[in-house]
Amino acid sequence: MTILRRLEAWREAGAIGAAQHDTLSALATGERVSVNLELNALLYVGVLSIAAGIGWTVQTYFTSLGDATIILTLTAALAGCFYYCFTRAHPYAPGEAESPTLAFDYVLYLACVVFGIELGYLETRFAILGDAWRHYLLASAVVYFGLAYRFDNRLVLSLALSTLAGWFGVSLTRWGFGAADTLRMSAIAYGGVVAGLGAAFRYVEIKPHFFETYLHLAATVLFVALLTGIDDGQFGLVYLAALVGLGTVAIVYGVHYRRFAFVGYGVVFPYLGISFKLLQLVDDAFFGMTYGIVSGTAVLVLLVYLARRFAREE
Repeated sequence: MTILRRLEAWREAGAIGAAQHDTLSALATGERVSVNLELNALLYVGVLSIAAGIGWTVQTYFTSLGDATIILTLTAALAGCFYYCFTRAHPYAPGEAESPTLAFDYVLYLACVVFGIELGYLETRFAILGDAWRHYLLASAVVYFGLAYRFDNRLVLSLALSTLAGWFGVSLTRWGFGAADTLRMSAIAYGGVVAGLGAAFRYVEIKPHFFETYLHLAATVLFVALLTGIDDGQFGLVYLAALVGLGTVAIVYGVHYRRFAFVGYGVVFPYLGISFKLLQLVDDAFFGMTYGIVSGTAVLVLLVYLARRFAREE
C-alpha cells in the first residue's frame, strides 16, 4: 500500500482530519506546504519577547537611563508602530478585512503593549492620577477597542476585553466590594455585558466576525464564576443548575454552528461542577478515586470522539 493510500484510509477511518490529510499528502508528493500558521506563531512570540524585554529594561535600568530617555524612547517606538499601521492599513470597512501585510497585526499589537507600558511608567513615576490610576485601564480599553475595530484585529480586541475586565475588577475592589459572593456576581454581570456587546455589534453588522471572540471570553468568565459558586452553602444547587443550563446552551450553539470549543465548554465545566457536588455528598475515598478514573476517562473519550466527528464533517 502506498503512502497516499494509507493516508486516505486513515482519513476515512477518522484517524486524521481532512486538513491533516491534505498537508501530509502534499508532503508525500513534494508539493508546497503553507507555513503561515508557523510564521504567525513566531511573530506572536517575537512581539511578546520584545514587550517583555522592554518591560524588563524599563524596570531594571530606569534610574540610570532617566525618565526623559525612557519616555522619549517609548513614545518613538509607539509613534513608529502607529505610523506603520496607519500608512499601510486598508480603508475602514464594517465587515472582515484582510491584513495588508503578514506582520501588520503584530506591529499593531506591539503598539498597544508599548502604550500600556508607557502609561504604567508615567503613573508609577509621576502619580498623575494618584488614587484614580485605575482609569488608565479604562482609557486603555477604549483605545484598544477603537484600534481593534479600525484595523480589524482580534488580538487587540482580546486585549481590550481583558483590560476592561481588569478595570472592572480593580474598581470593585476600590469601592469596597471584595467579598467572594460580590465578585462572583460581578463576574457573571461582566460575562453578560461582554456577550451583550458582542451580540449588539453583530446585530448592527459592525465587525460581526468579532462575535465569537466576545462569546469565548464571556463563556469562560461565566462558566468559571458559576463553578466557583457551587460550594456556596445556600445557593450551591442554584449555581449548579445555572452551570448545567449554560452548558446545555453552549453545546447546542457549538453543534449548530460547528464550533467544537463551545461543545467542550458545555461538557467540561458542568462535569466538574457535578463531580464536585457529588464527591461533596459522598465522602468516600474509594468511591472518589473510582469515580474520578471512570468518569474522567469517559469525558475524555467523548471529547476525542466529538473532535474527530467535527473534523470529519468539516
